[in-house]
Amino acid sequence: MINRILRYSLIFVLLIILQLFLFSNIQFSGYVNPFVYVMFIMLLPFEIPSWLLLIISFLTGMVVDIFTGTPGMHAAATVMAGFSRPFVLRLIAPRDGYEASSEPSLLVYGFRWFFLYSLFIVFNHHFILFYVEVFRLADFFNTFLRVLLSTCFSVIFIMLLEFMRRGK
Repeated sequence: MINRILRYSLIFVLLIILQLFLFSNIQFSGYVNPFVYVMFIMLLPFEIPSWLLLIISFLTGMVVDIFTGTPGMHAAATVMAGFSRPFVLRLIAPRDGYEASSEPSLLVYGFRWFFLYSLFIVFNHHFILFYVEVFRLADFFNTFLRVLLSTCFSVIFIMLLEFMRRGK
């Protein structure tokens, strides 16, 4: 139990540091902003209670908000990602279900499963994040393009990080 908490704490710290010092500085003409810290919410174990998942999601978003000066934007987006996670997991569940005491990973469930999982969670996160940032429907198509492009780049980086995490 303590070992698992330490491992997830290390993953949290590493993803936040990567987000703040590397990925927050990547912007392509204002349309592409990769946010990989949402990977922390994705990697939490399947059996985590929903209430704890939402609290962890909120705290993750608040940490990013504090360091980026965006009060509440990332917290709202990560809570949405945490809220949608159980629905996404049910939607893409393997035929035999999930293995007891396993965690979402590319190694256990394969590339296709992890790619779809990442795509759904990251899209939900980015959709809320960018529309809360803009907060008007007049720029719907511009913002939606930004959501799509940022989702693609974020998923690519998350897949690369997952490959590196699993040593493939």
